[in-house]
Amino acid sequence: MSHQSSAIKITGLTHTYGTREVLKNVNLSIDKGEVFALIGPTGAGKTTLLRIIDLLETPTSGELYFDGRPIPQSGRQRLEIRRRISFIHQKPQFFDSSVYDNVACGLRWRGGKENAISNKVRTILETVGLNGYDNRDARTLSGGEAQRVALARALVLEPEVLLLDEPTANLDPVSVKKIERVIRSIARQRSTTMIMATHDMSQGQQLADRIGVLVEGTLVQTGNAADVFRSPQTEDVAHFVGMENMIDGTIAVNNDGIAAVNIGSGPDITIQAVSRHPAGTRVCACVRPEDITLAPVTHRSSARNSFQGRVTTVASSGPLSRVEADCGFPLVALITRLSAEELGLEEGISVVADFKATAVHIIERSTDQ
Repeated sequence: MSHQSSAIKITGLTHTYGTREVLKNVNLSIDKGEVFALIGPTGAGKTTLLRIIDLLETPTSGELYFDGRPIPQSGRQRLEIRRRISFIHQKPQFFDSSVYDNVACGLRWRGGKENAISNKVRTILETVGLNGYDNRDARTLSGGEAQRVALARALVLEPEVLLLDEPTANLDPVSVKKIERVIRSIARQRSTTMIMATHDMSQGQQLADRIGVLVEGTLVQTGNAADVFRSPQTEDVAHFVGMENMIDGTIAVNNDGIAAVNIGSGPDITIQAVSRHPAGTRVCACVRPEDITLAPVTHRSSARNSFQGRVTTVASSGPLSRVEADCGFPLVALITRLSAEELGLEEGISVVADFKATAVHIIERSTDQ
């Protein structure tokens, strides 16, 4: 990817607080107009990376490019770049004044004419669904309303890059949906580049063009949501994206890309998978719960992987049932509640768990485990 098409480009970025390395050799390029979600557990370094992109902190080492040009360490040019970026913090702070004044303040600092400011503020309040809130005291708003005022305050300045740090943390589900709707509409209507930090995997999936997974300061994987979700590159990422079935084993044989993974103490328990790894490789076989089907013991399957087991727990929520079974190794399946009822699934019942070889994603295990 050339410097030209990217809004933000980061190369070899490392950041240290005292002796603690918070970010380790981060390389990332974000296109203009792209919505990029930075996901990862709390404390992974997401906020620090956003602060560096917003030029609030200078990285210990590495380069940062904005619009294809390296960002200087100090001076007027750095200030000019900062004006083209808006940062929405997890807990927005407001002046003790009306919603209107809070949203208008940035435009006033930039010396805008009052009637032009008024038009812009009213349009942006409409965009975030806060029509008629002009005279409300900004400090008495609910969490969801406050977050939308923060969005309005940032967007009214028409930033080229919008940074969002956990934009829906601590909000109720209704407010979360409203904020997500606003973010979606901004992404569609404007050419704003957005970088959003979240620990909510599904939010990243819904809103972003691409996802980067940050674990302990290292950007372990970037790709579109489907890639990261279905084909995590490391065990850390697999855990994080909710890959509940992660079964350790060793590849016993590999015939033309179909591998037999030995997962038991004896040679009898093997999982068939599509893989290029040679025999002897220590791997983790990952299967998403929704890719496993359950059937009565009498059933004969065409799936390459078919294991008989005993149901240990059944938990239903809404239309889905999460079923755990002991097949000599634990398996979790996600099936419709209707199927679970038809199969009469309850603790102690015997079932057959089936899944295709193509549903198994193989990750090479690191040797230090």
